[in-house]
Amino acid sequence: MSGGALLVIGDVVTDVVARHRTPLAHGTDTAAEIRTLPGGAGANAACWAARAGCPDVRLLARVGTDSHDWHGERLRRAGVRAHLVRDERAPTGTVICLVGADAERTLLTDGGATLRLTPADWSPALLEGVGRLHLSGYLFFAATTRELAAVAMESAREHGIPVSVDPASAGFIEELGVRRFLTAVAGAETLLPNADEARLLTGRTDPEEAAAELSRRVPLAVVTLGGAGALVAEAGAVTARLPPVPAEAVDSTGAGDAFTGTFLAARLAGSPPARAAAAGCRAGALAVTIPGGRPRTARTS
Repeated sequence: MSGGALLVIGDVVTDVVARHRTPLAHGTDTAAEIRTLPGGAGANAACWAARAGCPDVRLLARVGTDSHDWHGERLRRAGVRAHLVRDERAPTGTVICLVGADAERTLLTDGGATLRLTPADWSPALLEGVGRLHLSGYLFFAATTRELAAVAMESAREHGIPVSVDPASAGFIEELGVRRFLTAVAGAETLLPNADEARLLTGRTDPEEAAAELSRRVPLAVVTLGGAGALVAEAGAVTARLPPVPAEAVDSTGAGDAFTGTFLAARLAGSPPARAAAAGCRAGALAVTIPGGRPRTARTS
């Protein structure tokens, strides 16, 4: 399906990004460049989709009253129509991103209000005019948000709207259990894991074999390979291998979200999977040159 709006359901968090050029010194100080930035896999993907030209990007998420207005304004500037549910009891989720000299990041995650999104926050009216629904994988790692994801997926299927899922975290998938995760995402049209997530979900060590195996479970599997490009698989076979786009990385935070948002925008615009994945690779290469998980370009309308 092409055309229509993109609705993302997922996480809005506050990222505290600490870039350190030397290894962490246990028990003492390590010099770092520290910034507080808006983040969250779902919100980041929505912002990148808007940057890629998707004319109508919407986001459903839950945030604390502590930073509701701050996050809402930054999403508006990025061109995202955000429906942010205020949570009076829990603060906005926070992620501490430790970024080493190799640009790889280690995340310390406090889900906060993100984990309190419930089916009561959902309405089928949110799907009006929507051409694609995208679910951040973080929704599947808590009982209430998993229930919301199930309700939203069922509603989308009833309306003939394709659903995509970014598995989001190999660590959290392992904690939840592979079988439970795969059961929860059954019915999705597209899965967008990275190589580690694809290996975990299939038990296959080779990314191409993992991508092919996933495409037997869902119509389309797109596996990102970091600096090695991406794979597209359909009906049990890899159908495209996208080469990497050279980039001088400073922070890998949000690179997968950049790929996802740009890929989905391209799909809504009518691009076939391989072309959409190539656009995603270009966005991912740009993302690693920028601290934090959001694009710099913002829209004010």
